[in-house]
Amino acid sequence: MNQEPLDRLIEQLNAPIKAQRLEALRGIRRLVDQGVIPQPVRGVDVNNHIHSIYSFSPYSPTKAVFRSWESGLTTTGIMDHDSVSGAEEFVQAGLILGMPTTVGAELRVSFAGTRLEGRRMNNPDQLTVTYIALHGIPHTAIPELVKFFAPISKARGVRNRAMLVRINALLNKAGVVVDYDKDVLPISMSHEGGSVTERHLLFAVAKKLTARFGRGADLVAFLEQSLNLPVTGKAREYLLDAANENYEYDLLNVLKGNMVEQFYIPATDEIPPVSEVSLLAARLGIVFAYPYLGDIAESVTGDKKAQLFEDTFLDEVFDTILDEGFKAVTYMPSRNTPTQLERLRTLCEQYEFFQISGEDINQPRQKFICEAMRKPEFSNLYDAAWALIGHELSATDDAARGLFSPNIVAQYPKLPERMAYFKDYALKRAAA
Repeated sequence: MNQEPLDRLIEQLNAPIKAQRLEALRGIRRLVDQGVIPQPVRGVDVNNHIHSIYSFSPYSPTKAVFRSWESGLTTTGIMDHDSVSGAEEFVQAGLILGMPTTVGAELRVSFAGTRLEGRRMNNPDQLTVTYIALHGIPHTAIPELVKFFAPISKARGVRNRAMLVRINALLNKAGVVVDYDKDVLPISMSHEGGSVTERHLLFAVAKKLTARFGRGADLVAFLEQSLNLPVTGKAREYLLDAANENYEYDLLNVLKGNMVEQFYIPATDEIPPVSEVSLLAARLGIVFAYPYLGDIAESVTGDKKAQLFEDTFLDEVFDTILDEGFKAVTYMPSRNTPTQLERLRTLCEQYEFFQISGEDINQPRQKFICEAMRKPEFSNLYDAAWALIGHELSATDDAARGLFSPNIVAQYPKLPERMAYFKDYALKRAAA
């Protein structure tokens, strides 16, 4: 076929209006049904952790589903920060392509008042404050979560503006000023309930610095000599390449990995206590999950520096999250050592936590498929993805029929039994 019509449709997957994005995807689906575009080769790969433009990502919810489908995933899941406003579009896009989906969200909670107060867990920027994940969100719960996130986003916006003042003080020597309303908000989906994160602030900085210095040696020199940021290895290679099509994202990674501590203001008003979110998740039938980060020697994506996290007190973490009502632990096999993963998985089995995985996708260089998950020891993570889909579908139909609902737990007391039930339920629904 002539590639041009398909290229136009793919470009429209990131159109500014949701209806345009979904209509472009329907156009692609018609080409598939007509045999003009072949179905991608599909194995067993899954991914439950894909960000969209409603937090920070190069992909609209529609394009995220398309890229998942194009990459050969069998299931895909949205996971935005402080937002579920892209979830319904993501689910609709999955239905168009016949691709099973899951809905999730990330947010930060406070462990103040628990035995983990004052500890650095999975958050590089702040003690006591920890990222958690809401997985398998029933679709009927989305409107309530939109309301729940609204004051969080409002408070975060106040702090964002204060942090931008500090950023501009750092950039002053270059004569660069970033305006929150003119430069930051337009690259977010805040007008439709999307969140604005530190990545948005720094992406706006990346655009301003690229406009000021151009691409290449002058910009690298400013980063190293004026901002005192290390630019080494692959990052240096990328930023010296003026033809690099991912230039601003690669610059963002350098800024995110090395600059945040110079302007960061601790989050307070937008951080709910862990107990509040645990109760919310239980009431709405959401799978409440702790994302394990683990000590980092070298960041896979280049946006985190070497740092110690929860490995030295991991047993205490498990004791505490059990007490706080967590039901699952999420992790990424590509980001940890075999020793870290073996210990983590042993603890999950000991504490009977549901294990979920997904490759964190928020920039164009990342692959949607996690090849590390293809090792035989991680086969449980494929079963978990299908069980999560079954849970979400079932709990959407009936809030009392979720993976951790009391009546289901009474019927299937052992987690592996429940996983098998919900996996079978999901596969039957997918085949229908």
